[in-house]
Amino acid sequence: MRESMLTNKRTKHSVNMKSLALVVLLCLGCGLMSSSFILASPHMWSKLILTQHWPSTFCSMEHCDPKFDYWTLHGLWPDKGQECNSSWHFNVTLIQDLLPEMQKWWPDLKMPASSGFWKYEWQKHGTCAAKAESLNSQHKYFGKVLELYHKLDLDGVMKKFNIVPSETYYTFDHIEGIILNFYNVKPKIQCIHPEGGKVQILGQIEICFDSDFQLANCEHSETDTLNLTDFLNVKGTEFSVCDHATPVYYPPLKGKPSM
Repeated sequence: MRESMLTNKRTKHSVNMKSLALVVLLCLGCGLMSSSFILASPHMWSKLILTQHWPSTFCSMEHCDPKFDYWTLHGLWPDKGQECNSSWHFNVTLIQDLLPEMQKWWPDLKMPASSGFWKYEWQKHGTCAAKAESLNSQHKYFGKVLELYHKLDLDGVMKKFNIVPSETYYTFDHIEGIILNFYNVKPKIQCIHPEGGKVQILGQIEICFDSDFQLANCEHSETDTLNLTDFLNVKGTEFSVCDHATPVYYPPLKGKPSM
């Protein structure tokens, strides 16, 4: 009888140990799965898209007064992730020293006196870009955008190669070729496509950088579109990738003679 009781105790002890081991393995498995999920987060980006738009194109549709005869900033967008931290609120006092440049090179075309555009860009794109240590504050993010904008000097490059606002149309391949040959990377060039399809209006140019802020090719499909509602509450208007075969109109600033 005594031997039987000892055997039962050993059996129960063995079962309990096996159960404990199973629980430990399950917990470890959960931990690994959790880590893998974090590492595979869709908000981890590998490329940044510096986007500039042509004020005359936008304001010709939205009845605003551009007052700018140069390419202005739209934003700096990671290729993955949007609104990555809703609790990280925009605070304009943190970028006071940048405001003179922001107002000149990154204006809200519809409401030039407002900081709402920058707030939107920070909340939607900046909080995701901030996953990189070099962009992990509002001042770093907006400062880097301005730095890359001046580094590219897209407006200056266009003028250097005689791509200027004009009533004479350009070919898309000519515009793309100038940008590609100068920067040695492929841009994404977007246009407005009026009804009729005889001409397209140059509207936006994207140039990409890798995570080390080195120039990189922009990837896109021919169906890429950007609805302007996404950033300025404009309904029914969109940029899409320019058509290679359609003449491109690069509109001069209203009231200013073409160059």
